[in-house]
Amino acid sequence: MIEPKIIYEDNHIIVVIKPQNISVQADSSGDLDMLSIIKEFIKVRDKKPGNVYLGLVHRLDRPTGGVMVFAKTSKSASRLSSELKAKQLKKKYLCVVLGRPKQTENRLTTYLKKDEKNNIVHIAPQTEEGSKEAILDYNLLCTKNKLSLMEVNLITGRSHQIRVQMAKQLNTPIFADIKYGDSEHIGNLALWAYQLEFVHPVTKEIMKFKVAPDYKNVAFKMFEPEIEKLLN
Repeated sequence: MIEPKIIYEDNHIIVVIKPQNISVQADSSGDLDMLSIIKEFIKVRDKKPGNVYLGLVHRLDRPTGGVMVFAKTSKSASRLSSELKAKQLKKKYLCVVLGRPKQTENRLTTYLKKDEKNNIVHIAPQTEEGSKEAILDYNLLCTKNKLSLMEVNLITGRSHQIRVQMAKQLNTPIFADIKYGDSEHIGNLALWAYQLEFVHPVTKEIMKFKVAPDYKNVAFKMFEPEIEKLLN
């Protein structure tokens, strides 16, 4: 049994840290996934017979780590999913990119289409079948040694969205993102879901969580003082 990193839990929700390079749910790879890990952990810990209910509310791409909330009841899952659709479930990311954007803050809007066969996302015309609107706001926090620390407020949640928009719209690919333009660095992507905010599905309390990225990543380590200031 693998023990997930739990940062909050009650009878209705569980908030955890998803490590990088683990899928949110089972896929064709057959690798262990977050849903299975958490369900098995709850089943063993609480000595529950039969299947454990766990609702997937939102997603993170496999290479991206950070904070996630899962629902422990169908009612909570439904309410949180409604929040997500209404853009009341708010997600902020940190990323380290190559170079420096010309504008220190801006909203990026485009249309993206995923090539499922090759698992790559392209900017596409709005009129092209399968293209979906992608919107994010970014804020440049700091630049050091030709690398920039960015805060991203994700408005829509498209597959690979931040990676593509950083690389193709700003010409600043994310550190170690070989797929979208960084052929120089290897290792985990410098992309992390560091903040999650939502209304508790039962108590209606505003829930806000902030989680530091893994500083074993040399790109994040470079900006550790700035990141820690943001978290406090």
